[in-house]
Amino acid sequence: MINVTQTFLPPIQEFEKILKRAWDKKWMTNRGELLLELESKLANYLNVSNFFITTNGTLPLQIALKTLNITKEVITTPFSYVATTSAIVWENCTPVFVDIECDMLTIDPAKIEAAITGNTEAILATHVFGNPCDIEAIEHIAKKHNLKVIYDGAHCFAVNYKGKSIFSYGDIITTSFHSTKLFHTGEGGAIFVPDDALYKKCYYHHNFGHNGPLDYHGLGINAKASEMQAAVGLSVLPYIDDIIEKRKILTEHYEALLQKNKNVTLFNFRASTERNYSYMPVVFKDEAYLKLVLEKLAALKIYPRRYFYPSLNKLPYLLNSVSMPISEDICNRIVCLPLYFELEKQQVAEICSVINSI
Repeated sequence: MINVTQTFLPPIQEFEKILKRAWDKKWMTNRGELLLELESKLANYLNVSNFFITTNGTLPLQIALKTLNITKEVITTPFSYVATTSAIVWENCTPVFVDIECDMLTIDPAKIEAAITGNTEAILATHVFGNPCDIEAIEHIAKKHNLKVIYDGAHCFAVNYKGKSIFSYGDIITTSFHSTKLFHTGEGGAIFVPDDALYKKCYYHHNFGHNGPLDYHGLGINAKASEMQAAVGLSVLPYIDDIIEKRKILTEHYEALLQKNKNVTLFNFRASTERNYSYMPVVFKDEAYLKLVLEKLAALKIYPRRYFYPSLNKLPYLLNSVSMPISEDICNRIVCLPLYFELEKQQVAEICSVINSI
């Protein structure tokens, strides 16, 4: 069976050796030695500062909205994972959808200003499949209208844009370290805050609002990661360059085998982007073709994923849903093909052979 992804796991002895340090100290959470070591190593690897690891990738979105005092309308994309929208709704804010660029699949800056009202307070945009948004255009609009910018960078580990980490752009940037991600801690995530004062506020929000053991800065929740999660991350991180290189080889093999298929459109990346090869998305000519591909592959126990689907403006708990024609069209035609470290080129060729035979 070939699934859309497979979690990378190093030899269990390496994980156990790292975890034993926490076991011996009997320190399982509350920012222990392993978590601090992982944060230090990630800061060096990503060339970033002012960030901390969290227990998942969704709480950082909620903390970002809370820290920036966002209570009203948030302009966002309909083409993302459901967590992007659910975080907005969970924080009692109103998502205002703006359609996407048909080639880059990120939020279309040319359509943002028309959606701004007197209640608009922020833009929450997603870097799709590790492809950066039009950062310069969004920054210009945000400054012009005094809006905050939050980026959902769940797919963006090790992505650089114009020579800098993608986690360096925006007021607050979040990512995911879920087990399906390129780098993972089993469950996990992180929040990046370039501004020092804002970083400190985010930090106490994620730890119950604590200011030392007996005092409180203010309102907080529990988003701390455990030593077990940190041990997973510390055991995975030494392999990350090999993981990216293998995925690059597989991606290029996919692209070479599919590029002449007129029923398939390959994904474009914005100029000046250093890719991380986190996903292998393809857009088919129509939904009927997509369903036929999935049927043929499933018969061989090969399971891609319709990702993202559906377009988030169609979520059942949203009131007054508006049409997002480009996002809805792409969601009906896009699939992420299998891509993971242990996948082999021969298996990629088999998948492409099925697609090209239809």
